[in-house]
Amino acid sequence: MTDEDERLRRWRLLLGGASEPEGGPAGAGLGGDDRAMDAALAALYDTDTDADPGPRSAGLGGSAPRVARWLGDIRTYFPTTVVQVMQRDAVDRLNLTRLLLEPELLESVVPDVHLVGTLLSLNKVMPEHSKATARAVVAGVVAQIERRVADRTRAAVTGALDRSTRTSRPKLHDIDWTRTIAANLRNYLPEHRTVVPERLVGHARRHRAVARDVVVAIDQSGSMAASVVYASVFAAVLASMRTLRTSVIVFDTEVVDLTEHLADPVEVLFGTQLGGGTDINRAIAYGQSLLTRPADSLFILISDLYEGGVRDGMLRRVASMTAAGVQVVVLLALSDDGAPSYDRENAAALAGLGVPAFACTPDAFPDLLATALAKGDVGAWAERTVAPG
Repeated sequence: MTDEDERLRRWRLLLGGASEPEGGPAGAGLGGDDRAMDAALAALYDTDTDADPGPRSAGLGGSAPRVARWLGDIRTYFPTTVVQVMQRDAVDRLNLTRLLLEPELLESVVPDVHLVGTLLSLNKVMPEHSKATARAVVAGVVAQIERRVADRTRAAVTGALDRSTRTSRPKLHDIDWTRTIAANLRNYLPEHRTVVPERLVGHARRHRAVARDVVVAIDQSGSMAASVVYASVFAAVLASMRTLRTSVIVFDTEVVDLTEHLADPVEVLFGTQLGGGTDINRAIAYGQSLLTRPADSLFILISDLYEGGVRDGMLRRVASMTAAGVQVVVLLALSDDGAPSYDRENAAALAGLGVPAFACTPDAFPDLLATALAKGDVGAWAERTVAPG
């Protein structure tokens, strides 16, 4: 195949049947696999989604077996990243949400964070015969995320707490000799080939005690689905560390404390209910009640800041926490999806209180935690590391 033929082939697959000459045979110029790819794309994208908002007679239709075959086709002919995009588009464009309640269909789907979000939004109406399969899908995605982030998170947090507990009067076994030598190089005595350590650097013995209280408050409105998944996994990782006392709450217009389930992030996720309104002020009030030692506390609010509650109360509570010494971090999203839609007025008001609001990817979150737990400048870190919200 010449370069020109390949170019025409790609354009044909991109534009679909509408690019063919009128009256010509469907799929002209396409080989066997290309015809199958074209059919899979046509089933999803050659449908006028604006013309009829009700049940569809075109596209994938209402047949679960047909959808399962289509899912098998796209997994055969497209890479996993493309499959995941097409699955999301199928749910959105062709009203296939109800079909995700069928176990045989769930078993055919390539799981990802967005599928988990869809399943969580349906978990209260999911029939019993689908729940075991749905839980297995969610558990698989959670395990993937844990493998991606757990070790880096633990290392970052441990390092941050070690830095924050350095002391100039360590006991012998707690001396950091590398840092001590570096800090005293100007006292090197060549004739004795030694360094006189005027200042010792080491760590206080706090590794057996709780060093920080961490409260994670997660907005479970429908637009925050991916953030809910990632935040739940991170909270479970933090809860596994003895040096942290971690609490997690999820909220819409109500607040639910899921701390007792942190040993199992899948259980945390199935304790959420995506959708509904948002009362950030109420969530902050509950989270604030969990902070028994403000100077050693980190409060992480994950929300798009569209407040349905008392806005002035929300801002007053944040100001009160920061004044008491709480490190407050506001994330507009914790996901790989880029800059979200958010309430810019509330974000600006928080920035005026010294609490910047920004989106963060899961890969950057461990470094953010390290900065916050070491009581560093989170705003400056965000400016260097992440795109502004």
